[in-house]
Parts: sequence; C-alpha cells; structure tokens
Amino acid sequence: MAEARLHIDGIEMVRLLGPQDRLLSTIEHQYPLVVVHVRGNDITISGDAGQVEGARRLVEELLLMVRNGQDLTPAEVSTSARILEKDRSTSPAELLSQAILTARGKSVRPKTLGQKSYVDAIDENTIVFGIGPAGTGKTYLAMAKAVQSLQRKEVERIILTRPAVEAGERLGYLPGTLTDKIDPYLRPLYDALNEMMDPEIVPKLLAAGTIEVAPLAYMRGRTLNNSFIVLDEAQNTTPEQMKMFLTRLGFGSKMVVTGDITQVDLPTGTSGLQVVTRILERIDDIHFATLTSADVVRHTLVGQIVDAYTKYDQVKMAENNTPGFTSDRDRRYNRKR
Repeated sequence: MAEARLHIDGIEMVRLLGPQDRLLSTIEHQYPLVVVHVRGNDITISGDAGQVEGARRLVEELLLMVRNGQDLTPAEVSTSARILEKDRSTSPAELLSQAILTARGKSVRPKTLGQKSYVDAIDENTIVFGIGPAGTGKTYLAMAKAVQSLQRKEVERIILTRPAVEAGERLGYLPGTLTDKIDPYLRPLYDALNEMMDPEIVPKLLAAGTIEVAPLAYMRGRTLNNSFIVLDEAQNTTPEQMKMFLTRLGFGSKMVVTGDITQVDLPTGTSGLQVVTRILERIDDIHFATLTSADVVRHTLVGQIVDAYTKYDQVKMAENNTPGFTSDRDRRYNRKR
C-alpha cells in the first residue's frame, strides 16, 4: 500500500475534476486499485503502490493541460493514461496540447494518440488516407488542417468534396436547383467550416472560390494546384472514382481522404477505398492512418458500439460471409461473445 498527496489551487482543482467530478471517476476507472480523495485543495491517492504512482503522474499531466488552457474531457484522461502506460518518459500534456487552430474561443486539437499520429502524417505527407469508424475525428481534423494551411498561406484554396450517395435510404428526386439538390449531401462539411471559421466570412470565401464545396462528380477533368483537398466518405467511391480523384493532384497541393470501410452505402460494386489500400500502400509520400474505437471522441457508447459491430463482422466472415441476420446466426454470435 502507498499514498501520494498533491496540493492544487482552487480554480485549477475545479477544472481538473470536471462537472460532477466525472474526470475524477475516470481516473479511478483507469486505476481500479487506488482510491482518490479530494478535500479542499488537496488530492490524496492511496492503494496499490504501482497504481498510486501511475495515478499521481496522470494527475500531474492533466494539471499541466489545465494550466495550458485545455478543457479536459474523459477522452483526454483515458488517452493520457494509455500513453503513460506505454512509456512513462512521454508527456501526454506535451503530445496533446498542441492546438491546430483556435476559432470562436475554441481550440481544435488531437485528443488521442491515434489522432496525433494522423495529424502529424498530414504534415509530413502529400496524400493521407484517414480510415476509421465514426466519431474518430478523421474528417474534422482534416478540415482543421485545411483551414490552418489556408490561414498560413501554405495553399491558395480549400476544396472539400464527397460522393453524393444516400445512406441506405432512397430519397427520390429533391426539389430546387442543382445546388439545392446536392446541398444535403455536403451539409456536414458546411457545418464543420462554420465551427472553425467566422460564419460571416465563410460565404465570402465560398463566393470568391477560396473555399469550394462540391460533389465528387465535379472533380473530373480538373487539375488542382496550390490546394488543400479533402475527400470525405471515401468508402462510397467506386475504384474508378477514387482513381479519378487522386489523379487531380497538382503542384503545391495536399490531399486527405477519409472514410470508414465498414459503412459502405454503394448499392453494388466494390468500394474504391478498400481497393486503394492494396494498390498504393507501398508508395512514398502516401500514408494510411488507421484510427480505431480507442480514438472515438464522441459518447463513450460509440466506441463500444463500434467494437460490438466489429466482433459481429468477424463472426459473420468466419461463417463464409453469409449476408444478413438470422436467429440461429445471432444465437451463435451471442454464444461466441
């Protein structure tokens, strides 16, 4: 048994513990053999000697993040604990406190080690593929890097594109002009732009062509120079569309392709994102960044949902890739879990 004590100023203590002490609960969850007590400005950590030392180091790293102006969430706590578990000499505060940009009083920064590696890969390579499940921040971080590059004048324009494919529902013919028809498919990109930039500036940049949001079909026949290009929902491209998009790359440009190969909405055929991972994996200056459920920064249930579906898919593949649900198969799946 061991015990460690830390004295923390009042306002820093409030930010460290979080609403309803939820960050304190996350710390105890990471180190189940310790008990954390808070009295006034003092934190006492007691329990197993090895875990007390780990929890103390974690609290110190989280305190550094708070002092750097970072708003903590359970994701930062869990990620910091994993980083310290792998390498005690590494500082999570140093790794995770580097903001990509600050907009409207909010800093955009990687929140997991996987996200940090993904952001670093974008800096170091011309073409980066961000592949991972929903909620891992692959599109949001790519757009943040695009806005950062524009603000630093590293590129002259941002081009955001995605295939206009319905997610499992047939919506039929949409009313209005061509812009009105494609707008629902591109709305998530507009929403992210408005979060990262002044909403009053975004329409002006769109009108001037400095920022372009367009469906993938508009890319054919173009050469995109001095641009930061983001292709979202790439799992819904065909192999031909993926080849067409990648060959638009011009001088002074950078491309980020994001997608989730487990959520293909194509009615028939093979996903271009699945194929390209086998074709381009050995080419220099092209990087494939894989994010996992450990990088999910939405509700904690999202990571568990991703893991549950991954397990189900593995069982289904083991059963000769038989499609669809049947009661017998579901019972076998539940037994194997």
